[in-house]
Amino acid sequence: EAGSQGGLLRKTERDRDWARSGLQEKNNHILVLGLDGAGKTSVLYSLALNRVQHSKAPTQGFNEVCISTEHSQMEFLEIGGSEPFRSYWEVYVSRGMLLIFVVDSADHSRLPEAKKYLHRLIKINPVIPLVVFANKQDLKAAYHITDIHEALALSDVGNDRTMFLFGTQVTENGSEIPSTMQDAKDLIAHLA
Repeated sequence: EAGSQGGLLRKTERDRDWARSGLQEKNNHILVLGLDGAGKTSVLYSLALNRVQHSKAPTQGFNEVCISTEHSQMEFLEIGGSEPFRSYWEVYVSRGMLLIFVVDSADHSRLPEAKKYLHRLIKINPVIPLVVFANKQDLKAAYHITDIHEALALSDVGNDRTMFLFGTQVTENGSEIPSTMQDAKDLIAHLA
């Protein structure tokens, strides 16, 4: 399925054999990874559309999104966060140009698991720039971004790595994205 909508090109493929296609040979993707339920798809579409866009269905496989800006075109590759898809993360992180890691700020019990996977990924590619989205900051139970920084041990990612942490939320569907998300989008375009 492919469609175009205001600078957004979306392709969704549920078949795992897709990973063996030509996509695997590309090295220019901005990877969007994180545990299932973190809000990766909602964050990605909100960045693409400059409007809050909620996603209710978890990504089953791969989701490729192209975002056009005034000066560039960025290709994002989201890989599902449930257990069967995490093995693909390591394959793609070695070839990615930027890693966006999304965590659910309100799901305290899963932060140690998110930390484990994040640190495994950055060991595979010790130079890939890292942007962490501490998502769902609008929820009452959400940890503040300083607590997320500590829970994910982000001070251990290395002094030589470019790393940013943003507190994000995708609140009312259809509303304009918060300024922090616009700042993050501008930063990602600059890093890419």
